[in-house]
Amino acid sequence: MTENITSVGGGGKPDAGVSALTGRTGAGAPAETRGKTTIADGVVAKIAGMAAREVPGIYNLGAGMARAFGAMRERVPGGGGGGGALTRGVKVEVGERQAAVDLDVVVEYGVSIVDVAGDVRTNVISAVERMTGLEVVEVNIAVDDVHLPDEEEEAEPDEGRVR
Repeated sequence: MTENITSVGGGGKPDAGVSALTGRTGAGAPAETRGKTTIADGVVAKIAGMAAREVPGIYNLGAGMARAFGAMRERVPGGGGGGGALTRGVKVEVGERQAAVDLDVVVEYGVSIVDVAGDVRTNVISAVERMTGLEVVEVNIAVDDVHLPDEEEEAEPDEGRVR
């Protein structure tokens, strides 16, 4: 009986911040397992950020200062408005087979923080494992703020000032 298992890890050490997924090689191995796939930290961070934002009850990601600096950075031409907003409030550590995720979140007022945190963990683990094949060993969540219904976002420009 022939084993048809994709192994994770392998020969050389990948570049820092990059995960390596490798399979069996040789003529007898299936085509999808031949070669090496590397997954950068930024990719895992984007997946985790998107998955966390999908959960009802999450208002935003990032601590107060990180959100303020990110909003300013996005307004400056060439200031990194691309993927920076997706990964704000997300830190990841990616190894050859496993990943760990740290999230800074702002929740909506009135939601159960415990329930929202559990839903975020479930969604992030599911998305990262499904899309990357890495095992997520932990998702740490820091609730930095609660968004009140009548709060305005400080970074919003004042529309009535100049016409």
